[in-house]
Amino acid sequence: MFKNIIKGLKAYADGFSLIGKLKLWQFFMVPMVISFLIAGLVGLAAYGLSDNLANLIDRLWIWDWGKETFHTVAEWTSGFAILLLGFILYKHLVMALSAPFMSPVSERIEEHFYPHARNHMKHRDTTNMEQLWRGIRINVRNILFEFAIMIPLLLLSLIPVVGIFFTVLAFIVQAYYAGFGNIDYTLERHFTYDDSIEFVKRNRGISIGIGIVFMAMLFIPVLGVILVLPFSVTAATRVTLEEMIKEENLVLPDAQKTQIES
Repeated sequence: MFKNIIKGLKAYADGFSLIGKLKLWQFFMVPMVISFLIAGLVGLAAYGLSDNLANLIDRLWIWDWGKETFHTVAEWTSGFAILLLGFILYKHLVMALSAPFMSPVSERIEEHFYPHARNHMKHRDTTNMEQLWRGIRINVRNILFEFAIMIPLLLLSLIPVVGIFFTVLAFIVQAYYAGFGNIDYTLERHFTYDDSIEFVKRNRGISIGIGIVFMAMLFIPVLGVILVLPFSVTAATRVTLEEMIKEENLVLPDAQKTQIES
């Protein structure tokens, strides 16, 4: 798995130049706006709701002494919890709503690197609405699984010392599902819903590698939420196609091999 994680990380190399070369920036305008708006809503929700949630938590403290300190801690904890939950929702909402715009990007990258692959690989022609529904279906599934895993991990991460391990594990889980969503922009063109899930399970390391950079970029103020999708989709498409061709034992024409190596 570690080898595949590295493969996912390395897929981001020369992503910026590839986006420019294939003139893909035009496809990212709407997803960039979606990403920025949803990130802003999450931030506003954390700021506006943290005090209300803290007031509810205050009722657990029945003593007069330490009430202000307890409220401050409750307020910060509430804000962090809302941000964390919002962060999980943010990833999946952006990836689901951007599906109709990201699928053409993935297809252009495929045509650039593997112009003859369509003649040898399974291919599904889908409409924008089908792509949107597929994106919603995949990301709702992933949200449910991610919440089910993350809540116990977050509680365990509060344990002193050993909690660091569970914090790292929680990050890896989030990276896996972030990578999953980006990889599916390519898979939806070739695989059914169930086959796509099985493909990602077989390639967990690649999904984690793609997701690690995705998550790291979100920590870059403002610019991160704008650029995270273009770079992640570009990287995910390249490495996913490589694995698909490898799994199906496809033989590429010599001319195509030369293009890829260059």
